[in-house]
Amino acid sequence: MRIDPDDPETVAAQSWTLDRARVRGIDRSGGTILHTSRTDPRTQAEGDRTDHVLQVLDRLGIDAMITLGGDGTLRFSAHLSERGFKVISIPKTMDNDVHGTDYCIGFSTAITRSVAAINALRTTTASHERIGVIELFGRRSGETALLSGFLAQVARTVIAEVPADPDILIPLLVEDRDHSGEHYAMCVVSEGASILGSEANGEMGKSATQRAEGGVGQQLARIVEARTGIGTVVQELAYLMRAGEPDAMDRMAGFAFGGLAVQLLRDGKAGRMVALTDGNYCHVPIGTLLEQQKSVDIANLYDSKAYRAKLMRIEGMPMFLC
Repeated sequence: MRIDPDDPETVAAQSWTLDRARVRGIDRSGGTILHTSRTDPRTQAEGDRTDHVLQVLDRLGIDAMITLGGDGTLRFSAHLSERGFKVISIPKTMDNDVHGTDYCIGFSTAITRSVAAINALRTTTASHERIGVIELFGRRSGETALLSGFLAQVARTVIAEVPADPDILIPLLVEDRDHSGEHYAMCVVSEGASILGSEANGEMGKSATQRAEGGVGQQLARIVEARTGIGTVVQELAYLMRAGEPDAMDRMAGFAFGGLAVQLLRDGKAGRMVALTDGNYCHVPIGTLLEQQKSVDIANLYDSKAYRAKLMRIEGMPMFLC
């Protein structure tokens, strides 16, 4: 978006040649060496900039792209493919909410970080006999919170797909605390979750810096304290979930997805999204994610009355229970 193909200075400032020296060792680091952020060229203040993007790609001599990202990046990748540009997309989002693949790069690392942090917070929460409320990323999908809460074996988990009823949830947390043995309880909540009767629910779709009343974790904690008089420990894990080096699962998926993407272009195939389905690497049409929004399978994986994971069967389920 910042490149003027007729201005060599903007080309030099806003583009890199990704040669072997430039990319060596990046698999051991988190984040992006390109320092990019989410932008949809179709929704700019000056209008749809797709034609500008295609012009820049043409002038730079780029005849194909491998794109990595979440919903926004992959949607625009599908749009470029529709316009005739060769694209292979790779799902990369810690929310793991891309339809068409069981797994997105970043999910395992986020779960690993979250479980470690939740268990570490047990120390303070138990010491002061409080109720811990840990807020995790996940605006539209509660899969990250559900799996993290399950693996950390917290008392209750509130996900984005199911509004929380304080009249039901809070008595459960109090009962969990009273019967825990150490007189504390832990609750995980998706950042996109809503609380029935809360005036702040409209804030939940905003980023942390845009919220006037704090996140849903703080909202829930205030309600807990007001109704019970029990102190809380509130922690928004936020970017700590996705910080630092990737874990082994994400390195493995990253190498495999990247290798498959290159092989597809080598074989003259484009307009595909690499995927992991039923434990096997594969590829699907690049527009597959547009067909529907991926979310937690409430009927099979979540008890909406108990606010916790529900595993009625294991045989035949995918590894990440998505």
